[in-house]
Amino acid sequence: MSIKLESVSKTYQLKGRKVEALKETSLEIKSGEIFGLIGYSGAGKSTLVRLINLLEQPTTGSVTVAGEDLTKLTKHELRQKRQKIGMIFQQFNLIESKTVYENIEFVLKASKFDKKNRTARIKELLELVGLGDKAEIKSSNLSGGQKQRVGIARALANDPDILLCDEATSALDPDTTKSILKLLNRINKDLGITIIVITHEMEVIKEIADRVGVMSKGEILEIGHTYDVFSHPKHEITKDFVQEIYNFEVPNQFKATRENQVITIQFLSENAEENYLNKLYRNFDLNISILNGRIEYIKDQPLGFLMFQVTGKEEEINRLKSHIDQTNGIERVGYIG
Repeated sequence: MSIKLESVSKTYQLKGRKVEALKETSLEIKSGEIFGLIGYSGAGKSTLVRLINLLEQPTTGSVTVAGEDLTKLTKHELRQKRQKIGMIFQQFNLIESKTVYENIEFVLKASKFDKKNRTARIKELLELVGLGDKAEIKSSNLSGGQKQRVGIARALANDPDILLCDEATSALDPDTTKSILKLLNRINKDLGITIIVITHEMEVIKEIADRVGVMSKGEILEIGHTYDVFSHPKHEITKDFVQEIYNFEVPNQFKATRENQVITIQFLSENAEENYLNKLYRNFDLNISILNGRIEYIKDQPLGFLMFQVTGKEEEINRLKSHIDQTNGIERVGYIG
């Protein structure tokens, strides 16, 4: 289900002054895609996401879901529409004293789901999220990852078309985070649900998002396909997020000269997995030492980085740089010297 925000903004009155939580923003999210929103705390991510289901009313602009402007609906119509927009929270929002079964049943009761079919629906949901044997366990006895799986089952209870994930993995350890992201990917593929993920972690974005928007100070600074944003970040904040993943630093003891330089190159797509350095050893009369390197997989598409030190005649180093710059799928993203 597609989502279109047109010129939406959100301003609060706080102690007699205006606080602009979201500047005028337009955004279109395609039906069936996973869209990521990344930004530091206070960037406006949560405000924007809560405008999609009108938990926050926009100060200006319109919110259109599947061709219907939600800002023009009556309260009753809006409540019905919200049943098709599930939401997952950072702190799970479970009733700790109730069992897993009762937590999901609570949502179904609220939506007046047919009583005769509730048990079958809950069983189906628990199997989907990998908790088929946990129905009668109290939520307080679950691990963080299991609690989030229950949260996902609750969000899916009314068969939504859209799933909003508000920092859904921030309270989880890295391994559990990966398992939850795999589950969300599977839900997206198998059920065709449009998913919006907001996070401050680039690791989450690279695992799950088809496209990403980078937010800061209440506005979206950059939008693009996740691979493009990782390989060619435009804004300084985006570059900071990408740098958190690669974290390449030149050794402090390195002293650059015309005949001693550090080069960093980026390998795109299929070139990321080839042994490019062997070609350089064979074709250039230089001493080449690897300082750092890694391959990341952005939605299963490889992106490689390599930092190496080259020592030799300045003319030969310049010939090497020209060779790199002329090679398709390989880019020189920096050098020191």
